[in-house]
Amino acid sequence: MVSTLVLGIETTCDETAAAVVERQADGTGRILSNIVKSQIEDHAPYGGVVPEIAARAHVDLLDGIVATAMREAGVSYSRLDGIAAAAGPGLIGGVIVGLTTAKAIALVHNTPLLAVNHLEAHALTPRLVTPLTFPYCLFLASGGHTQIVAVLGVGQYVRLGTTVDDAIGEAFDKVAKMLGLPYPGGPQVELAAASGDPDRFAFPRPMLGRSDANFSLSGLKTAVRNEAERTGPLEPQDIADLCAGFQAAVLDSTADRLSVGLSLFREQFGPPRALVAAGGVAANQAIRGALQAVAEKAGTPLMIPPPALCTDNGAMIAWAGLERLALGMTDTMDAAPRARWRLDENAPTPAQFANTRAQH
Repeated sequence: MVSTLVLGIETTCDETAAAVVERQADGTGRILSNIVKSQIEDHAPYGGVVPEIAARAHVDLLDGIVATAMREAGVSYSRLDGIAAAAGPGLIGGVIVGLTTAKAIALVHNTPLLAVNHLEAHALTPRLVTPLTFPYCLFLASGGHTQIVAVLGVGQYVRLGTTVDDAIGEAFDKVAKMLGLPYPGGPQVELAAASGDPDRFAFPRPMLGRSDANFSLSGLKTAVRNEAERTGPLEPQDIADLCAGFQAAVLDSTADRLSVGLSLFREQFGPPRALVAAGGVAANQAIRGALQAVAEKAGTPLMIPPPALCTDNGAMIAWAGLERLALGMTDTMDAAPRARWRLDENAPTPAQFANTRAQH
């Protein structure tokens, strides 16, 4: 088997990214370039990502970022074996920009197109950096997604748990905003929590002890708001204590939900080869510590890719494309951009799950 090269393009949210990755003859990966341009400064005045601003930035930036990725990799377009782009899920304007660019490059150079599910890219990223065989358990936590997924093979996923309301990253950002912390809020909450008292406020631990592996964070977020309003006007120490209490509640809930998820995995598929964490929330050091404790208790190795590969990037899209290309799973020019695209198409949506829970 010869090595293969794929250009990967990522534009699903507020990072414009492109990378060239090689899948070597032995199946291991090598990143030749990985260029990421964050739009944090563009969105900071609004306290969150503005879809129209994000899409326009992708239009302005993407061609230059692709050119830089190709130049740093030191390869020509004729050397590429595939062009991969995140075709969803994400902000549809940005997804259209990335997928359209990939289609244009693929057409001009007569190269296979790979329309990648952004979530699948996160799921497969650990195999880029370490020899990891299937099956393994994925904890995907970001601003838009919180899921526990059984990764059984390329294109083979079973969702074991999801959030019925806010994603973990979304909850961190919303708490930061209500407490007046700068955007992006997640790292700011973690920083403030480091000097806070996690026991000062009695926050709930959502879903604790349930037999399913689902998450819920809206009630916790409301509890933080209520305490902030009751305590205000807020002094810096009040903010630190609120952040510490909120983060501690998230850690306890996450540990419980993951323990259940791992049990469900073992019941259905046997012992996982690893517990893998991906998504921007995996960069939170406190959450990493909680994941380590869960993995050790379950007797399961913990695998977390480097921080630069946890957040959105082109290398993970390229690698997912390479994994699919190796199995002959290419796409036609009819591949459509998708705002929503579940990994496990058979899993109920959060709304369906909530309705079922209400009926019982």
